[in-house]
Amino acid sequence: MKKVLYIVLFLAFNLYADVYNLKAVKISQNIDCYIGDFNPPTKENKGFVSNVCSVDLGDSIVIIEAGPTYIFAKELTALIKKKYDKKISYVIVTNFHDDRYTGASYYKEKNIPIIAHKTIVKELKENPNKFNRIPRITTKDEYANSKIVETDIFTDDKYVIKGKNLNIEILKLSKASNSVSDIAVYIPSENFIFTGNIVFNGRMIKYAKYSNIDEWTKALEKLEKMNIKYVMGGHGKEFDKNSYRATLEYLRILKKSVSKAYEDDVDREDIYKYVEDKKFSYYEHYKVIAPLNVKTLYDQLEWAE
Repeated sequence: MKKVLYIVLFLAFNLYADVYNLKAVKISQNIDCYIGDFNPPTKENKGFVSNVCSVDLGDSIVIIEAGPTYIFAKELTALIKKKYDKKISYVIVTNFHDDRYTGASYYKEKNIPIIAHKTIVKELKENPNKFNRIPRITTKDEYANSKIVETDIFTDDKYVIKGKNLNIEILKLSKASNSVSDIAVYIPSENFIFTGNIVFNGRMIKYAKYSNIDEWTKALEKLEKMNIKYVMGGHGKEFDKNSYRATLEYLRILKKSVSKAYEDDVDREDIYKYVEDKKFSYYEHYKVIAPLNVKTLYDQLEWAE
């Protein structure tokens, strides 16, 4: 009898247990952030690999990043409402990646507007395989109701959300960075900016097919001039005013090294030997990603001719 009771209690506990066990990091009086895992999507992190933040406008809450799944967004919403007892007025998604976008399916169901840059439509359409990762590492129940939904509000260079106590400025710092659809979320009164994949900390910077090294550098140089106290990247737990510098330095080294090796007719398979990026070897997944970054930029230089 006791064994049956233990089994019933165990099942009941797991039925109501959170999948993600989210814990807030307080950035300021009005901003909480939730730090994603430094690894790619795995069975352990269930796709929660990107940072997510909530902003209290006074009369409502705005969420930055929809998260990886429907259940993630549902759990985050329950946590926020328990703390603030306020409605969620908007969800901002800073690029098209699955770990940031798929949770929008929950907000869509609740008629909460989803905001993203206008270029996200093209990137979503051209990258359906990007959304195969998280279903592979989650159970059917963990991924239930998760799907790609349409954005409600498209930004261009700037979009402002006005609240009772503070305003949010959604900025396009350059034409492209890690992705074309990358945007930043600036809150002047809090001296805070959420940069999404414009800034990486803790894990290796990813230079992908949609990346543009000159525009990415331009975005970071613009950020540097803004001199903001709290700079929260899309990955990593650092959010001090200098947290962007490693990304900027890496991109400058990458551009200079690869460009020179390319001009010197170094073979594609040997070009990584000419890139002096060892100072970034402390990053998680450096050994895997760094050589791929070099080849991606090499290919872009070759296609540009």
